[in-house]
Amino acid sequence: MSNTMEVGDADFDSEVLKSSTPVLVDFWADWCAPCKMVAPVVEDLAKEYDGKMKFLKLNVDDNPRAPQSYGIRGIPTLLIFHGGKPVEQVVGAVPKSELKKRIESALAKI
Repeated sequence: MSNTMEVGDADFDSEVLKSSTPVLVDFWADWCAPCKMVAPVVEDLAKEYDGKMKFLKLNVDDNPRAPQSYGIRGIPTLLIFHGGKPVEQVVGAVPKSELKKRIESALAKI
């Protein structure tokens, strides 16, 4: 079972901006090879941080409003939100260790 959920423009506010827990949003697309490389890493981290953080995936082709409002130009882009604001951004397919470091950094700011 997946620990990540899909989110779209319609439920972005309720699932991300109004969330009481930190949220990592993976902005991706079907045609994006680096997105496919980072997906299993995001899945692993979703299991690891279960209960501490929500992990959501947003398909940029199907949901253009949210990526546009956060200036997402390249994918994959991972944004960590807390209190309705982005607190950390990771662009590109980075190793699990780097992503974990960025998550820990974001959680430390909260």
